[in-house]
Amino acid sequence: MSNNHLLKFSIIIAAHNEEKTMASLFESLKKLNYPKENYEIIFVNDQSTDNTKSVIDEFIQTNPNAKLFDSLGKKHPGKKGALDIGIAHAKNDFILITDADCEPEPNWLIRYSEKFSKGYDFLFGISPYKQTGSFVNKVATFENLRSHILTFTATRFGFPYSAAARSFGFHKIAFEKLDGYSKTLQTLCGDDDLLIREAVKNKMKIGTVEYPDAFVYSKTKENWNDYLIQKARHTSTSNYYLLKHQIFLAVWHLINLILLFSFIGGFFNPTFFIPFALKMGFDVLLIQISQSKFGYRFTIIEAFYLQIIYEFLLIVNYIRGTYGGTKWK
Repeated sequence: MSNNHLLKFSIIIAAHNEEKTMASLFESLKKLNYPKENYEIIFVNDQSTDNTKSVIDEFIQTNPNAKLFDSLGKKHPGKKGALDIGIAHAKNDFILITDADCEPEPNWLIRYSEKFSKGYDFLFGISPYKQTGSFVNKVATFENLRSHILTFTATRFGFPYSAAARSFGFHKIAFEKLDGYSKTLQTLCGDDDLLIREAVKNKMKIGTVEYPDAFVYSKTKENWNDYLIQKARHTSTSNYYLLKHQIFLAVWHLINLILLFSFIGGFFNPTFFIPFALKMGFDVLLIQISQSKFGYRFTIIEAFYLQIIYEFLLIVNYIRGTYGGTKWK
């Protein structure tokens, strides 16, 4: 694709107390395989109390296509308000959003340009967590893999309901038609999922970007408390999905939990071991077949026990997210 056919992007990154995480992001942005005249980078410092602003200023000095704005006076709370400011200052027609602790692959913009050129209003891409080997990391990466499998499969069948803001894009006109984030304010979270909800309601064209050279990597939380807080915050957004999506997810997870707990019934009647065995066999096979597509590698044993943990944590995170408070950072 020649430069004349490449779309122009505005990359929006909201940052709140991210001075220790942004170095890898900066290095990745420098390596983007895309003409600099075809994209701008807009940082929004969201009331940071550390040196976030200073490290961004340092990056801007050597990257003239980068800009920094402050979120003071934002009209929406949380991350949505910061992103909204960045989008308002965007000069290009296509918006890409990622997080301050992420690492886009070099062809990230090329792949989005190719897909947006086919008429999509909203796109989201694969955003794996880096695998480090710690137990918290194993649980978090496995949960991310299962989430990716479900959301990408649903979108492929014309039933999109969720996306990850680490690799999320849309046509600015589509965003404006939805009145921006104004209809997604039921919760501080959901700058990605609830915007997808509004796009679905307005029958917009939603697709995915699935090339490995467009992955956007990030790191998992380092301890259980931070991980559980993050997942509870994300899970709470599902309470505001469209009814058809809530029913779909409730039925899907209920069936999986029933099959999982059938193991207990097996001690009273061995027949109940059969549905458990079929479920776990299917899950392990699915992971082994699908994992490389989403940037992961789990052994058969890991896929077995992590699947059980994943199912239990769905319940824990939903309860925490529904009955606990949420905040950005």
